[in-house]
Amino acid sequence: MTDFSRADIRAVVFDVGETLVDETRMWADHAARAGVTSLTFFAVLGALIERGDDHSGIWTELGLHPPAELTQTEPVDLYPDAIDCIETIRATDTIVGIAGNQPAGLARRLSSMRLTVDFIASSSEWGVKKPSREFFARVIDAATVPENQILYVGDRLDNDIAPANSMGIRTVFLMRGPWAHIQRHRPEAELADLKLDSLEQLRDIFVDAAKHSDAECGDGGDVS
Repeated sequence: MTDFSRADIRAVVFDVGETLVDETRMWADHAARAGVTSLTFFAVLGALIERGDDHSGIWTELGLHPPAELTQTEPVDLYPDAIDCIETIRATDTIVGIAGNQPAGLARRLSSMRLTVDFIASSSEWGVKKPSREFFARVIDAATVPENQILYVGDRLDNDIAPANSMGIRTVFLMRGPWAHIQRHRPEAELADLKLDSLEQLRDIFVDAAKHSDAECGDGGDVS
């Protein structure tokens, strides 16, 4: 990990799947719709992740056509620490955004989950996907601050941490979900500025920094 200072950060941008949203119910429902047991479905998904293949290839791997309608995330899928983390960071006058590889309608779905942020963007809207440099260039534009003052939070080394780092964006490797558990021991994990197990830990970093700043202001009064 690199040296990290909260004071350097003016914008925090979150990935969606397994960062803000728990995708367990969604994947299990995909399996049920396809008539495949959850065990088989998740085992094949894990194999795709380990090989570095796109997870959309799971249907080909299983010899199936994807369901006509795939399950969408709902408010119940939001990780319990997501809203508090976002609200706490925004309260420190930090720009907060959400940007990920997601289908159309992301802003509407996330708004229904009570996620109040400064911007929401998806690969469908931008016409570019992670891990492309073009995607992270759009993140920088949307955040409206220099790249080294942006903190991108994601659960994947290949899609989030490595490409964001290559653009000069600071990163948090959020170590939850299948991608993080499979990838966490890879050398690229050391590219992350922070490696955290939860958004609660990220929230605490901002809370502690705010307390420290308030204490310094309190010590700077007139002593004459």
